[in-house]
Amino acid sequence: MLLSDNWRIQQYEVGEKPPLTIADADLDDRFWISASVPGDVHSTLIERKLIDHPYYGHNDINSRWVEQKEWWYRTRFQMDSDPTKQERWELIFEGLDTHATVYVNGLEIGTASNMHRTYVYDVSRVIRQGKNTIAVRFDPLYLHHRDKALMQWSSYTKERPWIRKAAMNYGWDWGPRIVTVGIWGKVRLERHVQAKLEGVYAYTKRCDNQEADIKVELEAKKYRGCGHLTYRARLLDENQQVVAQADDELLSGKVGFDLQVSQPQLWWTHDLGKPYLYQLETVLYADGVEIDRREQRIGIRTVELVLEDEHGQPAFAFHINGVKMFAKGSNWIPVDNLIGAAPDSRYKHLIMLGVEANMNMLRIWAGGIYEKDVFYDLCDELGLLVWQDFAFANALFPDYNADFVENVRQEAICNIQRLRNHASLALWCGNNEIDWLYDMKSSSGEITTPFYGETIYHDILPELLEQLDPARQYWPSSPYGGNDANDPNHGDRHNWQVWHGSVYPRKFGEVPLLDYSVEGVTFKNYKNDFTLFSSEFGMHASATKYTLERHIPEDQFYWGSVEMAYRNKDTNHQKGILLMEGFTGVPQDLDEYIQFSMLTQAEGLKYGIEHYRRNKARTSGSLIWQHGDSWPGTSWSLIDYELLPKASYYYARKFYHPLLLSLNHEPGELLELWVINDHLSSLNGLVILEVYDMQGHSIHRMELHADVEANGVVKLGEWDEKQVLQDLPPEQAVLKLSAPAWECLDNVYYLRDAKDVQLRSSSIHASYNEETQQLLVQANDAVARMVQILIPQGNVRMSDNYFDLLPGEQRTIDIRQANGQVLEYQHITVSALNAEEVPATLTR
Repeated sequence: MLLSDNWRIQQYEVGEKPPLTIADADLDDRFWISASVPGDVHSTLIERKLIDHPYYGHNDINSRWVEQKEWWYRTRFQMDSDPTKQERWELIFEGLDTHATVYVNGLEIGTASNMHRTYVYDVSRVIRQGKNTIAVRFDPLYLHHRDKALMQWSSYTKERPWIRKAAMNYGWDWGPRIVTVGIWGKVRLERHVQAKLEGVYAYTKRCDNQEADIKVELEAKKYRGCGHLTYRARLLDENQQVVAQADDELLSGKVGFDLQVSQPQLWWTHDLGKPYLYQLETVLYADGVEIDRREQRIGIRTVELVLEDEHGQPAFAFHINGVKMFAKGSNWIPVDNLIGAAPDSRYKHLIMLGVEANMNMLRIWAGGIYEKDVFYDLCDELGLLVWQDFAFANALFPDYNADFVENVRQEAICNIQRLRNHASLALWCGNNEIDWLYDMKSSSGEITTPFYGETIYHDILPELLEQLDPARQYWPSSPYGGNDANDPNHGDRHNWQVWHGSVYPRKFGEVPLLDYSVEGVTFKNYKNDFTLFSSEFGMHASATKYTLERHIPEDQFYWGSVEMAYRNKDTNHQKGILLMEGFTGVPQDLDEYIQFSMLTQAEGLKYGIEHYRRNKARTSGSLIWQHGDSWPGTSWSLIDYELLPKASYYYARKFYHPLLLSLNHEPGELLELWVINDHLSSLNGLVILEVYDMQGHSIHRMELHADVEANGVVKLGEWDEKQVLQDLPPEQAVLKLSAPAWECLDNVYYLRDAKDVQLRSSSIHASYNEETQQLLVQANDAVARMVQILIPQGNVRMSDNYFDLLPGEQRTIDIRQANGQVLEYQHITVSALNAEEVPATLTR
């Protein structure tokens, strides 16, 4: 029974009413506020128009009072009969945020103290035939940390280490403080007779194209009077045909067995093959009668994190089904600050955007949540690997407190058991940046205490994983490894030299240095990074104009306003100015800020990731910080809060494409032409390098034959800048790479920074065909730099945007509104950095 209807909420001052009075089954709650479950208090108050939306202007400050109150949820449900002695009825909460007391029919049945856990309460002796009432009291969180010792280090706020909830609720450098409260997961009532399946764990011991060996571990919980237990497990393919089966007695409540599959279909990331899923059906019988069953999808695959290459040198590379892959992806933060109310559709849109950008991995960052089931289900289906952090980010945690440690232990058990069957789950990681930052902060004297929390990541979590998920590897922290946890020669690395100005190289014990200068923060520093795996890096860009306009008061909608600054939660706003100063020049108005910041982010990520991919023999992955936004702000995201991709997203479709044509060049240095092939088959064909001036005249053309091995990289040649450009000044050159016979994307380069490129005035013509939902764009007079298509509407998908056009060149863009709403095509406008904005004409 899913209990999602007829919920109501009400607030009280702490201690205002005796709890049993509010929990009483017969309390008249007709005048309480109707609420949605799953959800949260903020979302309910917004929906009922009791508070202004906290994402608009400074309204989040006006709703801070919510976290100071005591909140109650209540609902009722009907039972057809009284429970029998053979039955067990369990009330299950998949998400309680955060310190809660649960009552059924006026009786207290248990408490909760962790947003990240599922809570299961036996209510067999409490529920009854007829009407039943559930009441849940949520304490304000200050009651549970005000008497605790504060940690010396906890980024953004001191109280959060004691509270097991999403750290980003307290604010981060990309989002506001909105401390949520409420029932954020599903609530259901389950009935079991004699016994129930506690867990079914399946993993691939070995596999190839001929045979696979699947290990299955089954655990059942027996109740008093339980009969003779047996089980049957069947593995079914996509056509519901049984490919393997096992059945036997279940004597001790636990059993392990193997399923052998002939000619298995392997699960691959979508870029390497098909993410094939089988269905594992497990049925539990008592005296021959079915009493419980589990049905879950599993993939047959192996994923290994290899830490030493074939030459005995350090590595950090994921191998799927024995194939070394280059991990291409981004870091995932919660899809909304109001997590419980976020619809599943938002997950689908964001994950599909990742697939369409040729990503094959997402990292669940430690300052959010262990994601909802819909996230992992979609990654299984669509072929994306998941790097899963445990929920510990940027702070010391009180591992000296036994109650806290037990709470963490149960959190880990809950989530390991919930997620371990997902084919997409590739790696467990202990924390985000804690080992690295602890050393830096203790070296600078900011921290003088022991490394509180260390036992969690280095003892408790690996021990639990060895028991509960031995098939997956564990990594203690990110970054981690080497002499300094951020050592490029060992483990994974977070490159925050770019943007944050962190000075490297550094070793353990050295005082950290920051360089806030054009040279210190520039993305040109990526080429100095020969990391084994870049798991976090990036730079800010503005949200789209539509997104900003929706959430900023009209009189503040200009560059340099207080409200524009409020969109940026990062420390030292000068970093973004310095980045633009070095590449585009400093913007003078809002439109220039949006354009310049987007171009800097897009070209900067292209610069860094193409460098990493050219060095794929050493570097095995790049995960951009960050994928999406949890509110409408200025951040590192590729996709803004209204699900509108930034310029960097469209660039990612190209620089993450499995087949990449790439130029390596710096002013005055040799120009190198590379081909990177992530496909599992070799390629040969013609690669063309063409040089144009700003009027689109062809200056020089080179045709080169390329042989590229499977999963390989090759440099086709190197030339002096003058040899390639002839007599054309580099400030006036546009270079285009193409391979007409291959399924790859053209790549365009300018040989000088954007501020130094001598663009000429261009013009654009655009026409939209309502029937085909296609926009035809053409540049005239001169090269059009960063053509931008704007529609004043959220969640719009385009086949391309923020691209360059040669004069006379046309491009056809498919456009749709992803939520199925009517596309506001009448308001399409097109512009470029060097072309005035024009409306699209309408055709049929």
